[in-house]
Amino acid sequence: MTATAPRRRGARTTALGIVLTALMLFPVYWMLNVSLTPQQDMRKSPPDLLPLHPTFSGYSAVLHDQLPYLATSLLIGLGTVVLTLLLAAPAGYALAKLRPRGSGLLGLALLIAQMIPGIVMAMGFYAIFLNLGMMNTWWGLVVADSTVAVPFGVMIFTAFMSGIPDELTAAARIDGAGTVRTFWSVVLPVSRNALVTVSLFSFLWAWSDFVFANTLDSGGTLRPITLGIYHYIGNNNQEWNAIMATAVVASVPAALLLVLAQRYVAAGVTAGAVKD
Repeated sequence: MTATAPRRRGARTTALGIVLTALMLFPVYWMLNVSLTPQQDMRKSPPDLLPLHPTFSGYSAVLHDQLPYLATSLLIGLGTVVLTLLLAAPAGYALAKLRPRGSGLLGLALLIAQMIPGIVMAMGFYAIFLNLGMMNTWWGLVVADSTVAVPFGVMIFTAFMSGIPDELTAAARIDGAGTVRTFWSVVLPVSRNALVTVSLFSFLWAWSDFVFANTLDSGGTLRPITLGIYHYIGNNNQEWNAIMATAVVASVPAALLLVLAQRYVAAGVTAGAVKD
C-alpha cells in the first residue's frame, strides 16, 4: 500500500504534465496542420484535425518568396552572436575574476538595461543611426540586437566564471600566463556551457526581433524574416497555408538549436545559483 501510493502520484503527475504539454504545443501543431491544408478546405466547418489531403504548395511559395529574408536573418543572427561573445565574455571574466572597482554598480546597470522597453531603445537608435548613416543596413541591426544580448551575456558569463576555481587561474599565472592568455587558454575553454547559452539566446533574440527591424530596416534591401512574414501577411491575407508555412519554416532553426543545445543551456543558466 505504501509503495503503490508514490507510483500513483507519479503517474498522475506524468499524466498532468502530458496534458499541459499537449495544450501548450497544440498551437504549434495547428500551425503545421494549416500549412498543409489545401486552400479550398481552409473554411471547412468543422475543420479537419489532421491534414487528410496535404499540400505543399504553401512551402513551395515560401521557398520562392522568403529565402532572401531567411538568409538575412541568419546573417544578422550570426553577427549578433559574434559581437555579443566578443563583448560579453571578456566583460564577464573581468567582473568575475579581476573584480574592478564599481563592479557592483556595473551589475546594477546591466539589470536596468534589460528593463528598458525595446521600443524606447529603437527610437533612440533611429536618431543615432540616421545621423551615422546606418539605417537600412544588416550590420546596424547586429549592433542594435547586441545591445539586448550583451547585458544578459555579461551576467551569465560572470555567474559561470565566478564558479571556476581561483587555483586554476593562479596556476596559469605561475606558469607565466598573463591576463589575456589566462582568459583565452584557461577560462574560456572551461566556459563552454556559458558560451553555448549566450550564443543561443543571442541568436534567438536576433532571429525573432521585429521592433528594431521594423524601425531601423523597414526600407532596406536586406530584411529579416520577421519583416518578411509581416509583409507576406499583408500581401497574402487569404493564403493561410502559405502564411502558416512561412511561420513553420521560420520556427525550424530556433527549434533545432533549442533541442541540440538543451543540456548546455540548462547548465549555463543555472551556473552560479549554488555557492559552495
